[in-house]
Amino acid sequence: MMPTIIQHIENNTCLIFLNRPEVFNSFNEKMAKKLQKILDICEKSIEIKSVIITGNGKAFCAGQDINEIIDSNAPNLNTIVTNHYNPIIYKIRNLKKPVICAVNGVAAGAGANIAISCDITISSNTAFFIQSFSKIGLIPDSGGTFFLPRLIGLQKSAALMFMGNKLSADNAEKLGLIYKTFKPEVLINEAKNIAQILNNLPNKSIELTKYALNKSFENNLSDQLKLESQLQKYAADTEDFKEGINAFIEKRTPKFKSF
Repeated sequence: MMPTIIQHIENNTCLIFLNRPEVFNSFNEKMAKKLQKILDICEKSIEIKSVIITGNGKAFCAGQDINEIIDSNAPNLNTIVTNHYNPIIYKIRNLKKPVICAVNGVAAGAGANIAISCDITISSNTAFFIQSFSKIGLIPDSGGTFFLPRLIGLQKSAALMFMGNKLSADNAEKLGLIYKTFKPEVLINEAKNIAQILNNLPNKSIELTKYALNKSFENNLSDQLKLESQLQKYAADTEDFKEGINAFIEKRTPKFKSF
């Protein structure tokens, strides 16, 4: 039996390929639990500095495998969302390393929302995003109602979620839903290029910046300014900051020592 996810480490980046192409990489319990486990490994690994999530085949991810829902022995949908998808979103957002999503094809339902929960999301210019929940009588899950309005506003979010219309990758970029689009044949290499840029930067700086961005969703301006001050003090005490300043003064490439 083919593994539901294929992963390997390349140049300090963990590449994660959703691998159920025959069902457009839709999630079943096995794949969800596997992704959770891999993200835990990424968190603990000293070797891994960044993560890329993408899909094998024509799709990125079509969301939940309907066959699992209609199986008489399957858990109910509330259990599936609580135990499968919510932990994935928490792990992506709380991972102290940047998570890049490379959307290689259709991203529907939970697949779309996992994609936009990542730190930097890029896409094939032939891909599209769809909030398909309403068409089967459900509501968006996997953080969709949290991330989408914060990225593109309430009006656009409501329209996409209520009507379940397809959103092309190009329009997703224009709306600010994703970072950039690329031709399909260069997508994964562009994701790797972004990962390498991040890997060569001070890892603690990236970690603290991600933490600050996460807290901005719940803080008021006063609290966020205080947090920035606290984190800046922490960052300024690192050896990487000293190296960065010295390299700037000496007009050379810095040699950061994070990890």
